[in-house]
Amino acid sequence: MTVLKHRLWIAGSWMDSPDTREVFSPFDGGTVAETAQASSERMEQALAATAEAFRVYRKISAYTRSRLLAGIAQQVAARRKDFVERIVAEAGKPASLADTEVSRAVNTFALGAEETKRLGGELIPVDLDAAGRAYGPAFSRWVPRGPVLAIAPFNFPLNLIAHKVSPALAAGATVVIKPPPQAPGAAGLLAEIFEKTAREVSDARDAIPLAALQVVSADNEIIAKALADPRIQTLSFTGSDKVGWMLQQKAVGKKICLELGGNAAVIVHRDADLARAAARCAFGGYAYAGQICISVQRVFVHDDVAKQFEKLFLDEIGKLKVGDPSQTGVTVGPLIDSAAADRVQAWAEEAKRDGARAILPGERNGNVITPMVIAGAKPQHKISSEEVFGPVVTLDRYRDFDDALNAVNRSRFGLQAGVFAESAEAIRRAGDELDVGGVIVNEVPTYRADNMPYGGMKDSGLGREGVRYAMEDFCERKTLVAWRG
Repeated sequence: MTVLKHRLWIAGSWMDSPDTREVFSPFDGGTVAETAQASSERMEQALAATAEAFRVYRKISAYTRSRLLAGIAQQVAARRKDFVERIVAEAGKPASLADTEVSRAVNTFALGAEETKRLGGELIPVDLDAAGRAYGPAFSRWVPRGPVLAIAPFNFPLNLIAHKVSPALAAGATVVIKPPPQAPGAAGLLAEIFEKTAREVSDARDAIPLAALQVVSADNEIIAKALADPRIQTLSFTGSDKVGWMLQQKAVGKKICLELGGNAAVIVHRDADLARAAARCAFGGYAYAGQICISVQRVFVHDDVAKQFEKLFLDEIGKLKVGDPSQTGVTVGPLIDSAAADRVQAWAEEAKRDGARAILPGERNGNVITPMVIAGAKPQHKISSEEVFGPVVTLDRYRDFDDALNAVNRSRFGLQAGVFAESAEAIRRAGDELDVGGVIVNEVPTYRADNMPYGGMKDSGLGREGVRYAMEDFCERKTLVAWRG
């Protein structure tokens, strides 16, 4: 495979750097790309450019911003094959799942094109008392806060960037992308598309500054300095809770949007459609080797149906194809690197040494680990309490629905949970009592629509993604009140 050269996109120009970082295939370990790394001077250039571009871009009409995002959506679709190849090579994502990611990114940008037209305001009566009779009505509207620093993870190197770029550009904010070092290629392709589309939709009235979007790979020290810089007004970060909360401490005075993952649980009640639950839990637990923030990690099954569910679940797991992510039909590919594979194995072994039982032990070949199923894991075991981010699902039983709800809520995370049940009362109680950002009924928590509010409670983060909701996070309200005499 040809080793690609990923450049920096700063201040409307493509730039090389003497400092580069290799990108390795998660499947076979070969070098697939080299990424230019920004120096402190290059980052300063990017920060100055994003601040200057913001002064122009915030005044670009909604008409032109919408055309820009619609054009990006069309061009992402047109370059589907290029995106899929880079995501498979760099992130190790199975090709079918990479293709789905591209489709979702197309939708995310198309949503931005539409939401641009709906970002308005409201009239507020202020003549509600005698003193207010001479004023109003007040007009309150959304205005962009300022440049956004967008930090994205490797597991969705296109669509999770889209979930930061689309709302930022829709709202009138400029954005500096820090792509994932393991899989930076999709961000570079997106910058190419932005440049092309921005030139095409610009005219004498609305000239889109090419620095409205920049792609800057850099080490953590340089990124931390950029975050502390007053020209950056908003941080949008997706990644681990440890890093996210650390970044929050460095971003004093800024708007913070954090999506920090979880250890998603599923409740399978005694009246559930067990065949559907088993099939969906198998896919939700092991697709992309479990490297999804809302992968199925913990499954709680009612005693009355536990044996039947376990058999169906194992049968469905047996249908999953494991191996080379570039091959047709593969669902379970490699972990992102050997350190991740080592950690998954170590956490499973810790639980087994302390009494847990491996129903499926998992076999390792390089960075590929076949699906693991572990029963009897204790709440303090890392495979229960932390985010495994690997092909591991724990099975537990319950007798009382309260016990299942409490087991789900025992986690310090609260991103999404799934409930398979026919009982309206069970569904209602799950919706009311689970401490998570989203309860998904008769489906796994791995489900996400790109226009819905998405985010978590507790250590799963702050704020909500979903284009319209992120736009509000990237904006602030400005109110105009007039004296009318």
